Amino acid sequence: MQEVFSYIQKAVLEISQALKFPDTSYSQNHNFSGDTQLQFDVLSDELITKVLSECKDIKALISEEKEEILTLNEDAKFIVAYDPLDGSSLMDVNFAIGSIFAIYEEKPSAKNLKAALYSMYGARLELVICEDVPRLYRLNAKNDFVFIKELVMDKKGKINATGASQKFWEEKHAKFIKSLFDEGYRLRYSGAMVSDINQILLKGGGLFSYPATQDAPQGKLRAFFEVFPLAYIIEKAGGKTTDGKNSSLLELEFSAIHSTTPCFFGSEYEIEKLLRAYNE
Repeated sequence: MQEVFSYIQKAVLEISQALKFPDTSYSQNHNFSGDTQLQFDVLSDELITKVLSECKDIKALISEEKEEILTLNEDAKFIVAYDPLDGSSLMDVNFAIGSIFAIYEEKPSAKNLKAALYSMYGARLELVICEDVPRLYRLNAKNDFVFIKELVMDKKGKINATGASQKFWEEKHAKFIKSLFDEGYRLRYSGAMVSDINQILLKGGGLFSYPATQDAPQGKLRAFFEVFPLAYIIEKAGGKTTDGKNSSLLELEFSAIHSTTPCFFGSEYEIEKLLRAYNE
């Protein structure tokens, strides 16, 4: 596993370097989910593929930007699923964005998830690595990732990062979100899932939500390379997750690698409040 981590760190460093002078234009292509690809989406995917293909411990790669699983080493046991550049549509306004990685053993399934990581390309380059607990690392002047601290969620937070177009929200979701604002929660939503989850983790708590909507009844965020790895990290930090019905996003099963799901990540208080609001 440590060998896989080292190759992911190398890929993150290469993306960070390339981001210093990026091409922020759109390509003429769409990914499998129908999103128009930025030139840098494609480049990030190519960089990660190039670097991780050198790791003999990786069996296959699954990417938001690839239609199919890319098999590398049949005899290896780890499958790495990743979003090469989460929040890339915010590159033109220079917001913090990141890469998300899930490491599965033998088969892509939430129950086979063994570790999760994400990087943050902001004022600093930071990396969160999670096996048993999420640990924050920061790149220093010597180009080494230095351990900063373990990330722990409080029982209740103050941040409300609420996604999807309000025009298409269900009434129960709109009422629930209003109830949080009525309690004094602060709106903190950037449009980059990894950045919003990172803020909730580092501030100790809160809620990130991307509900089912009229225009996306199965949600928008992809299970294998966005939802599952970040749910794994949130739960290992002491938080909770749900799809609005169950007790954990990691209970979900999908066969298609680009499957999506409604998803909620947060502190214990917010998730329990949401489940009551959704299931009264």
